[in-house]
Amino acid sequence: MLQLWIKSFHIISVVTWFAGLFYLPRLFIYHAMSDDAISNDRFKVMERKLYYGITTPSAIVAVGLGIWLLVGYWWDAFLGVTGMGWLYTKIILVVILIAYHFYCGKFLKDFKHDRNRHSHVFYRWFNEFPVLILILATILVELKPF
Repeated sequence: MLQLWIKSFHIISVVTWFAGLFYLPRLFIYHAMSDDAISNDRFKVMERKLYYGITTPSAIVAVGLGIWLLVGYWWDAFLGVTGMGWLYTKIILVVILIAYHFYCGKFLKDFKHDRNRHSHVFYRWFNEFPVLILILATILVELKPF
């Protein structure tokens, strides 16, 4: 029963983390398009609150609970349960997502110090990357193809 509670809160925190990772680059798009000080300052506040107040705490909870769940899966793997390739692939995707998260933090700092070097078009493409991770991770978890 505890495992189901952990899995439920893991899913909730993953959803919240992805919501932040979808919205933060969207803010970067609008921020890169802004050309007045008031908008620039407003986006800095919104980005900071989203990154440090929602997205990062959600990531920490998602990864922490994921590790908790992972211990059980690794025990199964240790006992000889086969077909765990999907899990190792998902772990790689999570590591890539964590790197993406930190890359968002780098852009956040660039905007904070008025050092943005990218156009809104760059951020539009950058914004699509977590969608691919979400699709692949969901397919891996639900279908366990290998």
